[in-house]
Amino acid sequence: MLRLAGILYSLIATTMAGTAVIAVLTAGYGTLVPILVGAAAGAVLALPVSWYVARALYQT
Repeated sequence: MLRLAGILYSLIATTMAGTAVIAVLTAGYGTLVPILVGAAAGAVLALPVSWYVARALYQT
């Protein structure tokens, strides 16, 4: 399951980080620090999401 979670993380993290960066830019923050914080938050939040998706895939 760890291998599947790792593969899913590579897809989910880029999606969530990109979404967070777009949200930051839409909110009007165009400097480096808010963009990096948004990207890091998306990457960190993708860890439990990818684990949950991998667990859900294994249960079905």
